[in-house]
Amino acid sequence: YCHQGLPNHCLNMRFYGSAMPFPHVQGAFQQSLVIETHQAHPLADHVSLAEGAMAEPLSVGLHAIQRAGVVFGKRVLVTGCGPIGNLLIGSLRAAGAGEIVAVDLAAGPLACAEKMGASRTHNLAEDADALKRYTAEKGYFDVMFEVSGSAQALRNGLECMAPRSVLVTVGLGGEVSLPLNMLVSREIDLRGTFRFHSEFAQAVDLLNRQVIDVRPVISHTVPFSEAVQAFELAADKSQAMKVLLDFGVGD
Repeated sequence: YCHQGLPNHCLNMRFYGSAMPFPHVQGAFQQSLVIETHQAHPLADHVSLAEGAMAEPLSVGLHAIQRAGVVFGKRVLVTGCGPIGNLLIGSLRAAGAGEIVAVDLAAGPLACAEKMGASRTHNLAEDADALKRYTAEKGYFDVMFEVSGSAQALRNGLECMAPRSVLVTVGLGGEVSLPLNMLVSREIDLRGTFRFHSEFAQAVDLLNRQVIDVRPVISHTVPFSEAVQAFELAADKSQAMKVLLDFGVGD
């Protein structure tokens, strides 16, 4: 990513690999690239390049927490335990969340969620009614992060939200209908989040200080010579969490 040439109080962010502007921004997938000094955030010697590669997805979760506000001591629900969801769970644990309940449809992502600090996990493919226990007394959770992009996950989670709780939508789910009567009657705050900004520097700092261990999210490391197979593996969510390409440059 890079900053545009703007004053500090109105910095924008321009992302490599972004299709939002036109012409589109190339993805920096090349042997060498010239960047500005303010774009570089040094990794500590004890942080591997593999861990450093997690700074970008980690930043997404950090920004989502910033959008939610205070999470210290809160009861938190995370729906969707892919790489972003699991790195978010690690960030919530570091931020002092009191209780983190993780929900997914597969055992592998939930096992990773436990390693990243989830208090409890629920596999809704095995127990579709697992969240009903949290709907009593007008809801249980103070904060919810919807990371799956599933309309059903969003609606199921809403039923578990306590009055004046905060719902942050991290996953992109397209057109979704919402039970507005529930949002209104419980005074639930609905907040969107997209990408990150200053959180990238924070992510690198957290990695350098070993505050968050991102290694459980890295499921495979594949040599660059097998890049096609790596992308095919990354697309298979039943096998892979986060797949990294090893360019053989060492750490």
